[in-house]
Amino acid sequence: MSSYVARRVLHSLLVLVGVSLVVFALARLAPGDPVTLLLAETASPEQIAAARAHYGLDRPLPYQYWRFVAGAVRGDFGESLYFDEAALGVVLDAFPETVKLALAAFALAVALAIPLGVLAAVKRDTVWDYLAVGLSVLGQAAPPYWIGIVLILFLSVRVPLLPSSGNFAPTSIILPAVTLAALLMAVLTRLTRAGMLDVLGEDFVRTARAKGLREQAVIVRHGLRNALIPLITVMGLQLGSLLGGAVIVEQVFAWPGVGRLAVTAISARDYPIIQAVVLVVSAVFVVINLAVDLLYAFLDPRIRYR
Repeated sequence: MSSYVARRVLHSLLVLVGVSLVVFALARLAPGDPVTLLLAETASPEQIAAARAHYGLDRPLPYQYWRFVAGAVRGDFGESLYFDEAALGVVLDAFPETVKLALAAFALAVALAIPLGVLAAVKRDTVWDYLAVGLSVLGQAAPPYWIGIVLILFLSVRVPLLPSSGNFAPTSIILPAVTLAALLMAVLTRLTRAGMLDVLGEDFVRTARAKGLREQAVIVRHGLRNALIPLITVMGLQLGSLLGGAVIVEQVFAWPGVGRLAVTAISARDYPIIQAVVLVVSAVFVVINLAVDLLYAFLDPRIRYR
């Protein structure tokens, strides 16, 4: 077990090195000079040159990358060009808001999708099955920005029940969480239904029923638990995706998270913020994947790591 964890940690570090190289290259391939965007139009060439030297943008790209990686290892991503603060501090200030939104959306999606998927499998080819499949298809087909705009139109404008933007009240999280949860709920519903249909036809389920166990115990203890392993994999990946993919939802609802921060940083060509956002989210994603792999052994004692 310990050797497996050590190998996975090493692989994770290699992934983060690859991510750092890609984000460094892509940030500098984008058109526009961050210094000219930062300074006034009346800035002299001497002022522009001094600003480039201050931020280290006048050095060769290999040196800039080495400086970035060496600083990132120490938790220093440099100084933000736009906010004039430590880049990591700016990202960590916004990250809790994204985590709060992602966890709310994740909890909502799981709480609705798993019971709906189980119900659809148990009541196969009934109105409940058709309803679950229809909702999952609609959730996967509708883009998040469209869902968000529709929710704002009906629940904030026409019927002013919930706030349409910002994070100024406890109810402000409801609309962005529902919007972010829609796609995940659709995916998990279909996977739960498919997994349960496979498991409910197995011999051990028929044996459990033949022993006289209650139907609820058969479905939950023998059916759902064995259908959870592939579902856990998708749930872990989707949780990481929620943390990194909430950009559109945060923009639609003006939610002050890292997604909205990343859009601001990209517009301003703020390299330190862009790099810090991507690496922090990637590190969280890698940790979630490792936790999911280790959770397999808990769900299925037959699984062993070597």
